[in-house]
Amino acid sequence: MMLYIRADSPYKSIDDIIKAKEPPKCGGSGTADQSALLTRLLEETVGAKFVRVLGYKGGGEVDLAMERGEVVCRATRITVHFSREPFLSWEKKGFDRHLIQAGKKRDQRLVDVPTIYELMDKYKTSEVGRRLTQIFLAGDELGRPMVAPPGVPADRVKLLREAYTRALKDPDLIAEVDRQRLDMEPSSGEEIQALIKELMEQKREVIERVKKLLEN
Repeated sequence: MMLYIRADSPYKSIDDIIKAKEPPKCGGSGTADQSALLTRLLEETVGAKFVRVLGYKGGGEVDLAMERGEVVCRATRITVHFSREPFLSWEKKGFDRHLIQAGKKRDQRLVDVPTIYELMDKYKTSEVGRRLTQIFLAGDELGRPMVAPPGVPADRVKLLREAYTRALKDPDLIAEVDRQRLDMEPSSGEEIQALIKELMEQKREVIERVKKLLEN
């Protein structure tokens, strides 16, 4: 994910938002959408405050609201922002500014934009806050995993994993991904399994913080 804001707003960075007397208004569809999720996470981890204006019917409506000036910021997927309208036109006009990205390393399209992990290092976020971040951003790492039911024999699991690995290297598939200006960064079954195991092993304090964040 990434957080973007109108370029004519007074907020040039997350640091500006942390110091601001009046927080920026970010638009979203509901309490579980990307804007709500990422702004709450920034509040919890680095102390940046936001006013969430929710209830829009979708991302398109939020972007129209940004153009009208009802809100000034929104979160979305990096791939979406660099492959669709109105963002392509916004880029040409200099309409928006990129504030933060949620990955562990900087995306090649956002080389000058800090990651949330860099900000947490800067503001000395606690271990609980870092765990919270890992949980809420794990969807980006997991992507859309293919799963099998419990009890599948190990040799079949191995066969399926190898088949997916080969399929994702198919030249025609890669060409189609490039044509649609999408991203394809596949993770192995072993990597996904390890990540899920790590996510499920959390202290009670972290679990309570997750519940609290989801209730707000």
